[in-house]
Amino acid sequence: MTDGGTISGAIGAGTLAGESLRAFFERDAIAVSRDLLGCHLTVNGVGGRITETEAYFPDDEASHSFRGPTKRNGAMYGKPGNVYIYRIYGMYWCLNFVCHPGSAALIRALEPETGIPVMMERRGTDALTSLCSGPGKLCQALGIDIEINDRLLDRPPYTLTPSAPVPIVSGKRIGITKNAEVPWRFGIQGSRYLSKPFR
Repeated sequence: MTDGGTISGAIGAGTLAGESLRAFFERDAIAVSRDLLGCHLTVNGVGGRITETEAYFPDDEASHSFRGPTKRNGAMYGKPGNVYIYRIYGMYWCLNFVCHPGSAALIRALEPETGIPVMMERRGTDALTSLCSGPGKLCQALGIDIEINDRLLDRPPYTLTPSAPVPIVSGKRIGITKNAEVPWRFGIQGSRYLSKPFR
């Protein structure tokens, strides 16, 4: 659904690094997830505009941090702006950015902008809207795996650049069964580059 006409977007200017990175991510995961929309993310120079996110919290039964720190989710307790990568279904990687420790924003979709031929080769398709239309597709297209887990977004191979404000829609998160009714999925209104349409 539309978000009551609310406009949100990233704060600051220039690539986030050091204090600006900490300030951006050391906030509520919902605020961060909304403000990530429109930001430009690259991994080794391949990337684009973030179009869809989801928020997760330590007291959220759907979150990996719900039962506290483990070897698998340790990166989720890193500094604000840390990267947390995990695998689902034994096949697909998912990319998350840490907010307060134990809370994170899942990056669900991206509009390809740089390194598109590399993305197409990795994904085996030239359909632009399908290259990064889901967390697993996004990670495949950007070459993301566990080898680049647990490092800050101002360290190679990552860059994250804020955006001007964008119109936002929100809805229920996808692919979960616990705490599934909360409207903690966010997207750029009208974008063609989403994992699924908002209803």
